[in-house]
Amino acid sequence: MIRIAVVGGIGSGKSHIAKLFGYPVFNADIEVAKLYKKNRKCYNKLKKILPSYIRSFPVKKNKLSEAIMDSQNNLKKIIKIIHPQIRMRLNNFIKKNKHRKFIVLDIPLLMENKINKKNDIIVFVDSKKKEINKRLKKRYKGNVKIIKRFEKVQLPVEFKRKKSNFIIKNNFRNNNVKKNVKNILGYFSNA
Repeated sequence: MIRIAVVGGIGSGKSHIAKLFGYPVFNADIEVAKLYKKNRKCYNKLKKILPSYIRSFPVKKNKLSEAIMDSQNNLKKIIKIIHPQIRMRLNNFIKKNKHRKFIVLDIPLLMENKINKKNDIIVFVDSKKKEINKRLKKRYKGNVKIIKRFEKVQLPVEFKRKKSNFIIKNNFRNNNVKKNVKNILGYFSNA
């Protein structure tokens, strides 16, 4: 099995590009959302460390955002609880798909949490800062402070770019990106 890890800055279009590969995708953001909605164990742990924000189940994202806005340390506390659960779900995903030719990993903090393996194929999504900012302002309702908090826990984009095997320029138009994805998959079919 070949593990393709899609990396890039926040809002660069990693999830969209990961889906274009046409193979099973482990999307950490979706898994985190499921934890907030369905996992009482996570809820209890979050409630214990953030009692003034987390008061009811399921965990409300806006309450987590408030906690993160109030302190960078709160983001670190949340990560400490959530990431072991995500790692476990990732391992289950890998076991379930072990007979597939490719799997795609869409994990924003892949390198930061040392989840990537030596043989992973790293695909960096390169997007224009102007386009990213436009998308992030829409996603986070113009809240620049929370975006900065998330960026603080990520490795520099240039570091990720240098560690990558392939770079896909994402202009947020499908035709160009699809061609790049096809070329990457073709590279392994011909190898």
